[in-house]
Amino acid sequence: MQFVTSDGVKLEYDDDGHGMPVVITTGYAGFKEIWHQQVRALISNGYRVINLDRRNHGRSEQTDKGLRMSRQGKDIQELLAYLNINKFNAMGNSMGAATFWAYVSLFGDGCINKMISVDQSPKMITDSSWPYGLLDLTWNNFPKASEEMYGVKTTVKNIDNETYKILKKDQNGYEFDYELNKSLLYDHAFQDWRDIIESMQCQTLYIAGAQSPFWSSDHAKEAARISSNGEYAVVQDSGHIVMAEQTEKFNKLMLDFFDK
Repeated sequence: MQFVTSDGVKLEYDDDGHGMPVVITTGYAGFKEIWHQQVRALISNGYRVINLDRRNHGRSEQTDKGLRMSRQGKDIQELLAYLNINKFNAMGNSMGAATFWAYVSLFGDGCINKMISVDQSPKMITDSSWPYGLLDLTWNNFPKASEEMYGVKTTVKNIDNETYKILKKDQNGYEFDYELNKSLLYDHAFQDWRDIIESMQCQTLYIAGAQSPFWSSDHAKEAARISSNGEYAVVQDSGHIVMAEQTEKFNKLMLDFFDK
């Protein structure tokens, strides 16, 4: 399916199932198909799933417009309005989680029923107030050091075979433009979302990969602590792409949280 934003960018999304909507966004350079096993589990358990390729990601249009987190959040709001959704569960991995924080910073969390953040620190620059940032990124080497993530293997365990095959098929002919999207990465790395997660009233589950290559899994515990309605889980034998590395463990956490 395709949706055109107010600034004329075509976004690809899937909309399947019935029930409480779950809106899903994946991380930097990612494709929505990485959530294959979660989409199937959610639909089987009575949820409607809207799985979005964000601008410049997956099969969505490539553009030099709006390469900042605020526009990512605006795209979510416009898609929700287009689909006439006024209450939903949010779930995002990495920059996908930050996209929902950007949405909340602009529009509040009144429409969010529950949210799951998957391995995303709310602050990526390490300083005296936050030791859980990205790799060795500090104010002294920002923004260039954020590009170190390009050479990092994101997983410690192979993603499940079915998801891998579907992902490879859908990636055919579509390549992420790292140079074009560098400004988006820099804007993402610059943000400090702690005030946003402190203000959010919806229940939020922060999931971390125990062996994430980007940051200490303690970011999830600390994010839950400063949230007004937060909890956390650390998934063992998992890196950054928790949902595809430890599918069964992740799906249990996801369904237990959304169902309760």
